[in-house]
Amino acid sequence: MSEADPAVRHVTVAVVGGGPTGVTAATLLAQYGVDTVVLDRWPQVYPQPRAVHLDDEICRIVARLGIAEEFAAISRPACGLRLLDRHLTVLGEFRRDTALTRNGFPAANMFDQPELEELLRRNLTRHRHAEFRGDTEVLDVSEESGGGLRLRAADRVSGREFTLTADYVLGCDGANSMVRGALGATMRNLNFEQRWLVVDIATDADLGQWEGVHQVCDPYRAATYMRIGHTRYRWEFALLQHESAAEFQTLDALRPLIAPWTRTAGDAELELIRVAEYTFRAQIADRWRRGNIFLLGDAAHLTPPFVGQGMGAGLRDAMNLTWKIAAVHSGAVPPSALDSYEQERRPHARHMIALALNIGRAMTAGGELGAAIRRFVLPRLHLVPGLRAKVVDSETPPLSASPLIRRSLRTRRIAGRLCPNPLLDDGRRLDDELGPGFGLLTTEALTAVHQTVVADRGARAIRAAPDSELARWLESRRVSAAVVRPDRTVMAAGRDITALCRTLPSFPAHAGCAPEVGR
Repeated sequence: MSEADPAVRHVTVAVVGGGPTGVTAATLLAQYGVDTVVLDRWPQVYPQPRAVHLDDEICRIVARLGIAEEFAAISRPACGLRLLDRHLTVLGEFRRDTALTRNGFPAANMFDQPELEELLRRNLTRHRHAEFRGDTEVLDVSEESGGGLRLRAADRVSGREFTLTADYVLGCDGANSMVRGALGATMRNLNFEQRWLVVDIATDADLGQWEGVHQVCDPYRAATYMRIGHTRYRWEFALLQHESAAEFQTLDALRPLIAPWTRTAGDAELELIRVAEYTFRAQIADRWRRGNIFLLGDAAHLTPPFVGQGMGAGLRDAMNLTWKIAAVHSGAVPPSALDSYEQERRPHARHMIALALNIGRAMTAGGELGAAIRRFVLPRLHLVPGLRAKVVDSETPPLSASPLIRRSLRTRRIAGRLCPNPLLDDGRRLDDELGPGFGLLTTEALTAVHQTVVADRGARAIRAAPDSELARWLESRRVSAAVVRPDRTVMAAGRDITALCRTLPSFPAHAGCAPEVGR
């Protein structure tokens, strides 16, 4: 069958995998009016909890999807990190203010992944340019001679095979990604692999525990405890070499592990939701793209959970790539702009993996000598100026330079970083004022010529009020204006507004950032 065959359906973007990354990517594309279909093996959300944390930067993406209030209703802010020794003596405590950060959300947010996925999928149905197709297994992705992409898939209920063609394919199909194999990429091991026991329990009992994350820094049995909801709790325990999850399938078997946190609750008050064994790995794909086939999320990188960035990394991928696809599809930027996806995201993902590895090793490595060092060092960390604030700061590193991030010696402190999301004089957040397109933020009054250029290119110009948070941010970076991309990354900055206006592409963002009904 040829691409012109009317029996073969064509879509602009096919997303393989309907987890949080895939559904987020599809929603963002639909907001730009880009026709997208999500193909997933399962008809329903996987019911077991997995990821439990999103930071304030990721909450901006959630808000961009239009579900900030709904997410707030199913999540709770966490108030920091407590480091404990094997006897649960507090070695160090890093409290985190649960108030809103410069991004407009609490720095750490705990949630139940199935609840979030249900919310994401319901929200997707509000957009007429997006479709979710469950019970569909994608068997192969190939490139056609004319540059298009062909997907061979099967309906898992009927067994019937069918074909789709697409301009772009996003591989959001997880650690065992089929798309990664079709693309010809392989995972590179970053020399970390640990087996952990993950336990989820529900209870109405008051466990009487500190409301932050508890990290047990024990080289023999490292552990983590956290409250993730009003009645939901998560424990993670390093498994010993001879152990498996099969040994811990009952509350009786788990009691020796969870007893320090559950002394106030009897077995009748504890509902065991799940006991599972996970192998935490650190891996990154050697390539994230071939032509118009891209890898996102766990298909591209696997992060140990020590900094809670696994799901967030996938949502960052989606936010980075989707507006670029929309811009290329509309002709606003050349296809070469898509090269910037891997240039920007791969180093960032690798940095976050390295951070997770370093924190994990610092908390658990070194045997008895390491434990002794931690007992001496951790209680004294508060004596290091600025360290406590750094530990609880959720800001991630800037993106690397690319054709869409213009970094120089003068702008290295701002280009590639997220702009803040402050409240403006009208009571709205900056992200809401900017909408889904480009923005020009400035402390100066714009001339009529500047205003015309900004408007003609579909961007929004916002002048920061004197002594406002936005003005202080620009001034602290020694610039008077910044061009902000649709993903809220600073593309360029400086003091020459005329030159900055010239960097704005003609990108009339689709009005569909609001939900679209009437599919």
